[in-house]
Amino acid sequence: MTGTATIEDLDRLDIRVGTIVDAQPLEGAKKPAYRLDIDFGPGIGVKRSSAQITVHYAAEKLIGRQVLGVVNFPPRRIAGFESEVLTLGLPDEDGAVVLLRPDIAVPNGGRMF
Repeated sequence: MTGTATIEDLDRLDIRVGTIVDAQPLEGAKKPAYRLDIDFGPGIGVKRSSAQITVHYAAEKLIGRQVLGVVNFPPRRIAGFESEVLTLGLPDEDGAVVLLRPDIAVPNGGRMF
């Protein structure tokens, strides 16, 4: 565990819900990954993300799935692809990523609190 965080620390992270509208293999990535287009609704729009989620998810099954993402990190270049959002997940027993998502559909763009 790291040091104590404050509510102000959490407030600086803009974590929103969005719906995956496209998922394709990310060619050239060191580890298998997908390039995702995620619709975060009005005001934010569609953002792109690189996600190493190929162990548990087939690209075509991701379309329409809601996920959580940090939308206010600076973009990162990954295998020539500009990732604008950090898609959030947790490791399974073997370290493979399991996506975080709401268990009931909610409007895209909703901010986590």
